[in-house]
Amino acid sequence: MVKFSKELEAQLIPEWKEAFVNYRQLKKHIKRIKLNRVSKQLQAPEETFGRSVFDSFRFITNKFCNSDNNHKQDMIQVRRKTTEESEEVYETELAQLFSEEDEVQVFFAKLDGELNKINQFYKKQETEFIERGEMLSKQLNILLDLKQILSDRHKKNPSLKPSNTGVFPHPPGQESIGESIHDNSEVSQMDEVISTLERNGLSFANSAMRVKTKKKGKPHMAIRIDIPATTPTAVTSMLWEDLVNSPIKPEYGGEFINKRKIQCAEKMIRSAFVELYKGLGLLKTYSSLNMVAFTKILKKFDKVSSQKASANYMKEVKRSHFISSDKVVRLMDEVESIFTKHFANNDRKRAMKFLRPQQPKVSHTVTFLVGLCTGCSVSLFCVYVILAHMCGIFSPSTEPAYMDAVYPVSSVFALLSLHLFMYGCNLYMWKSTRINHNFIFEFSPSTALKHRDAFLMCTTLMTTVFGAMVVHLLLRAGGFSPGQVDAIPGIIFLFFVGLLICPFDIFYRPTRFCFIRVIRNIVCSPFYKVLLVDFFMADQLTSQIPLLRHLETTGCHIFARVFKSHHPEACHSGRLYIEITYLISFLPYWWRALQCARRWFDDRDVNHLANMGKYVSAMVAAGARVTYSRQDSHLWFAIVLITSVVATFYQLYWDFFKDWGFFNPKSKNPCLRDDLILKNKCIYYMSIVSSLLPLL
Repeated sequence: MVKFSKELEAQLIPEWKEAFVNYRQLKKHIKRIKLNRVSKQLQAPEETFGRSVFDSFRFITNKFCNSDNNHKQDMIQVRRKTTEESEEVYETELAQLFSEEDEVQVFFAKLDGELNKINQFYKKQETEFIERGEMLSKQLNILLDLKQILSDRHKKNPSLKPSNTGVFPHPPGQESIGESIHDNSEVSQMDEVISTLERNGLSFANSAMRVKTKKKGKPHMAIRIDIPATTPTAVTSMLWEDLVNSPIKPEYGGEFINKRKIQCAEKMIRSAFVELYKGLGLLKTYSSLNMVAFTKILKKFDKVSSQKASANYMKEVKRSHFISSDKVVRLMDEVESIFTKHFANNDRKRAMKFLRPQQPKVSHTVTFLVGLCTGCSVSLFCVYVILAHMCGIFSPSTEPAYMDAVYPVSSVFALLSLHLFMYGCNLYMWKSTRINHNFIFEFSPSTALKHRDAFLMCTTLMTTVFGAMVVHLLLRAGGFSPGQVDAIPGIIFLFFVGLLICPFDIFYRPTRFCFIRVIRNIVCSPFYKVLLVDFFMADQLTSQIPLLRHLETTGCHIFARVFKSHHPEACHSGRLYIEITYLISFLPYWWRALQCARRWFDDRDVNHLANMGKYVSAMVAAGARVTYSRQDSHLWFAIVLITSVVATFYQLYWDFFKDWGFFNPKSKNPCLRDDLILKNKCIYYMSIVSSLLPLL
């Protein structure tokens, strides 16, 4: 049977870990009470002589009398007190002396502290969720009213395109937002939109309208809208960024609410309702787990103290806010009804698929396929080594041509397979340590890659590559022309590229399309808002420069040997090859530096500029190394040495002090930080040592 402490650790929400009851610490206090009780019993002298029959009779009488009094008198009294901040706190007083009075007082003081902490956290989260629900309801009402206005206008004038109607924004100030309402027919339509916004809490600062003239001479009217400072900003900012806060372009008539933006806003609000419902479910789980923890710990106390003190305390726990409040349950019911009505066409079953998605069942088929592919890849590799020696591939006469044709493309897939394997190990470790990486990276839990899936992709890739290498050797030994045989690596490469962009729902299509979207965001870094998954993948690309170099060589040899576009020697010494080598060495660091610049532009945080300096220094060092490989001189060696040392120490400083937060002199963990996710500190020290190994 699993102990409750381990069960609690397995079920608690990692983000709220500190807010849960400290079950282990309370158990330690109970154990301390038990040890003190045992030690006192051992130290007490055994009175075996001098007793009479009346002593035994008196002992039995006192025992029965005390048991009756114990039922009549409460051993502890839990009192509610109100602090100066109008917060209710609990304090326990001992109404009956215990043999270990000091330890019992400490225990109940700790228990009161945990109960007060849970109540305060629950009230705070409950208030935040209620405010978020009110905000979403308000935004949903605005959206529904605007949809109704646009629908009515389209019905009155079917020839009017939806993109030609809507609300035009005006450049906002800090406390007010300018809005322009374009009307092709009547001013009453503008009044309708104004009244709609006023019903949802938006007040108009200036009722006077200003008439502006566009390029084609058609006037449109502008009006000032005052958005209250109390307007929520979580999802509202996302909605108003598209619907209200877009910058105006007078020469083009400005941005406006159209059907596409309405659909985009509807999708955002739907996702916000799903996240709200998920958060409410987590808060409900938080309440139930803490209730069970209090029940378990008080039962242990009764067992150790041989008293029945838990009943009175449990009454107060059940009366406390985190148990007695039903606001979360009522809000969950309200979200279910709203979602069913507005986002599921009154189909409750369909709504529950969004609000309570079923977790995919763990299939052992993937594990079996991983083992099968691993065995096949190892067998094919052994067959390849035997055939290579039998065919004399590694002899001095045939080795250079063969290595130029096969080695680069094989290295690409080998490095990619190794990267997938390491990513699978990361997924496994994140799952083991209960790190919610799907939430951090904003992945969908139903389609997110699991560690078994990453291992399957890795082993499938290597099995295919080793099989192609064996076929390549067999065809080469069979007397086929080198031009035809050397096309096999190119075919394999094109096959995997085609599989990556395949539109059919096969071989992890959501993951493939997500990868393509992230790569697009990285390539176009300055033009897209940088998300965590974007710069995570960009950091991975900075470690895959050898893979990109091999990819360049592979493409060059494919065109040289199959399409006869140029001589294969140009793939190592040609001017174009050297320029592309420079470009590949720069690009990953360049993309990452642009991401830091965009984040500084969005957040105005100077740390992003300092982080950009790290990648600029790495870019300079990479360019110096490429130049030194072409121009072997003492000057370039000195430049490579200086730039590499600067870039390396810059990166190590940023990793240790900024990203990881290590070497904090005030930390309770030597050379580390205070908050550690992994219990084994040796893993952190090994990470530090492994980062320093390249310097040796």
